[in-house]
Amino acid sequence: MTAAAQRPATLEDVARAAGVSRSTASRVIAGTGFASPDARARVATAADQLGYVPNPAARALVRGGGVRLVVAALSSSAAVLDDPYVHRVVGSAARVCAPAGVGVALHWLPLDEPHGLDQLAADRSVCGVVLVNTTEDLLAAVPRALHGRVASIGIGSATVPSFDVDNAAGTDAVLRHLYATGRRRIALVTGPRWLPCAQRPVGAYRDLMHQAGLPERVVPGDFTAARGREAAGEALRRWPDLDAIYAISDESALGVIAALREDGVRVPGDVAVAGFDDIPLAGMTAPALTTASHPVGRIAAAAATAVLAGRPGAPVTLFPSDLVARDSA
Repeated sequence: MTAAAQRPATLEDVARAAGVSRSTASRVIAGTGFASPDARARVATAADQLGYVPNPAARALVRGGGVRLVVAALSSSAAVLDDPYVHRVVGSAARVCAPAGVGVALHWLPLDEPHGLDQLAADRSVCGVVLVNTTEDLLAAVPRALHGRVASIGIGSATVPSFDVDNAAGTDAVLRHLYATGRRRIALVTGPRWLPCAQRPVGAYRDLMHQAGLPERVVPGDFTAARGREAAGEALRRWPDLDAIYAISDESALGVIAALREDGVRVPGDVAVAGFDDIPLAGMTAPALTTASHPVGRIAAAAATAVLAGRPGAPVTLFPSDLVARDSA
């Protein structure tokens, strides 16, 4: 048995069997460039006889198309690489990319280094980028070489299409539910101030409080359970009469519930609590968490599809968010 028979056939094997140069065999296999009809026939016959299967990664690199889509998450800390939300984005993107022979990689973009996209733009193995936690500074730093190969989960620009949840409408639904159940002294735990998409729920909250003639009670947050715990304590100290806390992430809301319990505050008897995202754990806690849906999988799949398709323009696509009423509010 020959060495060639013991391993998968290579392009060099095909070229040798067909009696042509490697570059000619490559052009015939890739379907690009000039080759005579005789050379094409001989290469096709050799490839068929040897059972040659083109390497999609190698072909993509030769074409400059890339073999991996990068999910680039902006954050002040590398802890974003362990964020369950980001993992859901990566998994959903992988389902879209796998049939195209494209892998998915996760990359941290430090908040104070938006030009970290330059190295991705220069990497020939990268076919495109999905941005997570997008800011105006990050959009401004997208290299021209990535235009047409980048999409954002969050805000977009004239050259970067954006996909996100309509968290303002989701917030509206949750707050109206709290109001309908008799809650009037409602505190809000926000997301990070540097994140533009996290400001939409804040605007929705302020609008509704103004319409209802209710006081605004806003506490800074960062989407984490740890900060949710701290925010609950701060809210109780500042407003002992509050009767509801809405955190714009489920993890923060679960931290709020834990802190209230430790202080002997009944949920929802004394203070109702609601979140946003409808993470799997939300329906398994006691009390089960009232929240609003966040179709992360559909959003990430749409962003990855746009990148692979090289969609032009900058459509803004907001996915609906619906109230999920449970026991906590």
